[in-house]
Amino acid sequence: MYYQEFGNQNAPLIVFLHGGGVSGWMWEKQVQYFQNYYCIVPDLPEQGKSAGEGPFSIQKSAEQINQLIRQKASGQKVIVIGFSLGAQVAIQMLSLDAKLIDYAIINSALVLPSPLIKKFIKPIMKLTYPLIKNKSFSKLQAKSLYIDENNFERYYNESSTINLHTLTRILEENMSFTLPEQFSKAKAKILVTVGEKEKAMIKKSTFKIIESNPNCTGIILSNIGHGLSMANPTYFNQMIEKWICHGSLPKESKQI
Repeated sequence: MYYQEFGNQNAPLIVFLHGGGVSGWMWEKQVQYFQNYYCIVPDLPEQGKSAGEGPFSIQKSAEQINQLIRQKASGQKVIVIGFSLGAQVAIQMLSLDAKLIDYAIINSALVLPSPLIKKFIKPIMKLTYPLIKNKSFSKLQAKSLYIDENNFERYYNESSTINLHTLTRILEENMSFTLPEQFSKAKAKILVTVGEKEKAMIKKSTFKIIESNPNCTGIILSNIGHGLSMANPTYFNQMIEKWICHGSLPKESKQI
């Protein structure tokens, strides 16, 4: 699995896990902000610069990244930040090793699968797959993820070259993920966030996650959809740092 390292290797370790349709570049503003930390930014299998590695699965990705943390961490605090697909991987990581991670930020994770939707993923993808090479369609997708003009070409180049089987597999993993039973035993302090404008199933998933582990704190972020870290990186970065360092949360957010 391809990954990049930044910052001070003796400082607390932060692992950033990207969402589907993007790769590690989505965390550039976070890496710049957290330069006094030791940051590791993987590209998940079959995505970004890990495109030649796979097949992708949430389980296997979690195993690999947990092992990477064991190799890289040398007694410092370990923080994992995941968005969407990456948040699902983070949940799996917490469930596989209850004591490895000290802090986890779970952004917009789906844990309530729809069997009906999964059943139709393959036929729908066969029909809609040609659209991924359509720039107008890609711009709509990018807008929904708060990807700006500076990053659009990078997003389009990656998303338009992914093959049908890989895209289908990633979507099936995403849409069928359920909260592991062992998640309840994770010892990390866990912040679970969801945007006020997100889909109902992701909001319901947020409540499910919070109910499943007593170490969870949940917040609803006002006036935001799917992707706070890219929509307002300054706000996101400061929120994360204040929560990790002081346990404080934004006054304007609604605690669940």
